[in-house]
Amino acid sequence: MKPLVNIIQKQSGAAFTLKKNDILTVIDPMGEQVSDMVLFNAEDHKEKLSSGKSLDFEECMLLTKGHYLWSNRSRKMIEILEDTNGRNDFLLAPCSPETFKIMYNYKEEHPSCLGNLQQHLKPFGIGVDDIPTAFNIFMNVQFDLNGKLSVHPPTSKAGDYIRLQAQMDLLVGLTACSAEDSNGGTFKPIHYHIETEPQHIKRKRS
Repeated sequence: MKPLVNIIQKQSGAAFTLKKNDILTVIDPMGEQVSDMVLFNAEDHKEKLSSGKSLDFEECMLLTKGHYLWSNRSRKMIEILEDTNGRNDFLLAPCSPETFKIMYNYKEEHPSCLGNLQQHLKPFGIGVDDIPTAFNIFMNVQFDLNGKLSVHPPTSKAGDYIRLQAQMDLLVGLTACSAEDSNGGTFKPIHYHIETEPQHIKRKRS
C-alpha cells in the first residue's frame, strides 16, 4: 500500500511527529519550490536541530544523501537516505516578517516560514524563540570566494524528493517556503508522506 500523500499548500506549513526509524519523504511536485524543515526531540523539545553541529560533524556545507542532521546535544536526529536534487541549504534562517521588511522593503504583512512554523508548532508547546535554523530542502544558496552569499532559484525539477529516516522520535515542522527569491519568484505546494516501520520489524529488533 502506498503511503498517504499530504499536501502543504503554497506559503503554508505543517507539524507532525515521527517515530524512530520512520521515513519521511518530502517532494517538490512542480519544481523550484523550497521547504524549510525543523526538528525537535519528541520527548524533550529542548533538544533540537542544530545547523552548526550538523555542518561540523558532517564536515560539509552541502548536506545530501548519506549525511545526518544532528541535534544541539550532538546526537543524530535524521539520516538522508535519498536526495534526487542534491542541493539544500543549512546556512540561512527561516524567512520571517523582518526578512520582508529588511531585505524586500515590503511594507505590508507577508506570509513567512517562521510564522508558519510558529503557528503549526504552537500546539506542541513550541514558541517562536525555540525555532532553530531550518534545513532548507531544495534551496539553492551560492557563495563566492569572499564568502558572499546569494540566493538562486532552486535546481529541483517536478517530482524531485528527499527521503529521511528518523534516528529518534521526532517532532517535525515543515513549510512550503514563502520567500520570492528562494523560489524563483513563484510559490507552489510541497508534498510529503511518511512510511512507518512495520510492527514485525520492531518486534524483531526488541
